[in-house]
Parts: sequence; C-alpha cells; structure tokens
Amino acid sequence: MRLFKKPEERRKSLWKKVVDLALTDVRVLAGGMDHESLEELEERLLAADFGVPATLRLVDHVEEQARRGKIRGPGQLKVALREEVARILAGAGDGELAENPGDGPTVYLVVGVNGVGKTTSIAKLAHFLVQRGKSVLVAAADTYRAGAVHQLEEWAHRAGAGFIRGQERGDPAAVAFDAVEAAMARKVDVVIVDTAGRLHTNQGLMEELRKVDRVIRRKLEGAPHETLIVLDATVGQNALTQVRAFGEAVGLTGIVLAKMDSSARGGIVVALQEEHHLPVKMVGVGEKMDDLEGFDPKAFLDGVFEGEA
Repeated sequence: MRLFKKPEERRKSLWKKVVDLALTDVRVLAGGMDHESLEELEERLLAADFGVPATLRLVDHVEEQARRGKIRGPGQLKVALREEVARILAGAGDGELAENPGDGPTVYLVVGVNGVGKTTSIAKLAHFLVQRGKSVLVAAADTYRAGAVHQLEEWAHRAGAGFIRGQERGDPAAVAFDAVEAAMARKVDVVIVDTAGRLHTNQGLMEELRKVDRVIRRKLEGAPHETLIVLDATVGQNALTQVRAFGEAVGLTGIVLAKMDSSARGGIVVALQEEHHLPVKMVGVGEKMDDLEGFDPKAFLDGVFEGEA
C-alpha cells in the first residue's frame, strides 16, 4: 500500500531542515582528509543523531575513499557520504504498508512508549486510509486510561473511522480479539489496534503486549500484517533502545517517526536502519490530520546532501 507523498520540494525542505551536516565546513586537504578533519566529521554526524555504528561506518568509508585519492574537495566528500548513506538506507522502505493478501481485514498493531505521538499518528493513518476509500476500525486496547481512550475515540471519529473499546481495566487482548472479529463480520478493510503506552522497562506490560499479539495471530491468519512502533524523532538515540526492547517483545515490522517537523535531527533515520535494519514506514511532519508521509529515501538524501559544495 503506497502512502501519498507530498510534493518533491516540500520533502526536500523537510529533510534539509532537520539534518544540517554543514558539510561544506569540513576541511578537506588536497591529498585527502587529515585526522582533525575526520574527527570533525565524526562529531557532526554524532550531533545529527547518526549514532555510533553508522557514524563509524561513514567515517571509515570517507577515510578509505580519501586514501584512494577519490576525495579532494567538499563536493567529493558529499558524494562519498551520500553513496554510503544510500547503501545503509537500501532496505529502509518506500512508504508502503503491507496488506492482507487473503480474506479478512488488514490488521495493524501499533506500539510505543508514552508521549511519543502514538494517538495522533494512529488518527493520521486512519484518516489517510479513509481518504483512500478504505473502511477503518480503530480499537482502543488501552483499557487503563479512560482519558486516553476518549481522546482516541474523538480522533477516530474526526478521521472518519469506526471505533471499539473495552471495559475499563479489562483485558486489552480481548479488545483486540473483538475488534478483529467485528471487522470480519462487518467486512471492514483495516483494523488499527492501539496499545497502552508503556515504558519498555516494564516487563509486566510488555508481557501483556505479547498476549495481544498472540490473540490477534490466533484470530486471523497472517495478522498482524504490520506491527508498527511509533517513535518521537526528537529523542535521538533513546529511540534505538525503544526499538530493541519492543522488538524483543513482538515482531516489529516498521517504524513511524512522529514529530519530524519539530527539533528532530534526521540522522536518527540512518541510525535506526544501520542498527536494527527496520524500515521507516512513515514520518509525521505536522499537526494536521494529513501531515503523515511515506518515508522516501531519495527525498531524504536529496534534502541532506543537495546544494552547493
């Protein structure tokens, strides 16, 4: 399922805004890069949230290319970096979401910690699907916070989606089961199952999440078709820890990066792919209902690396 993508110039300006490597300021000597230049490049990449593994990989690549005489100026440096980042992002996705190839609804299970923008991301996804002519049912498997359930219900209705909830403090897995069953009976196209925001260190809640996943799998073969983790793009390297913890609990299939329009440093996209090989499916780029875009690796590269050397 290919997500709608904004005009090319908007996508480029977004990534240019959130990732500023200032590569033209990196000193490149005529015979290659000296130790000080490489250290400066390393610092800039780390500051832009590329993470340690990706940063070391990029700096090593630049050093090797310089040793071979292929980097003799800022322009060649940018080309070398772009090529290696492109290789890292080769499996990062192109804004597509899986669909149920068989009978029954497509099911998306959405997870994440508190405060990452999970509720609004679900609403934006539901809105997009409805705009594409899909019938959508949003299930509130967070049975602990009545306020959060009420908020999600309002967002779902604004998006034009159906909504199902369980009893307060009831079994979240039962809500997921009922939602899939209702969608099958009503011939609904897509079910989006929200889960309670939880700290990835809370083992009890993580076990509860595993149960929700198991129940969905038992109810509908092949489901959930996507298990998406919503990450706050502004938290930097802490996002890597969240992916690791949730990935150990359930089989994550993709990432939704919320709040990319804020003070995020877009290198986190590269860090996530390098360390977890988990595709970024979508990015949130604003507060409006339609401010959700499929991740476009080319637009990312163009935004970061285009311009005068």
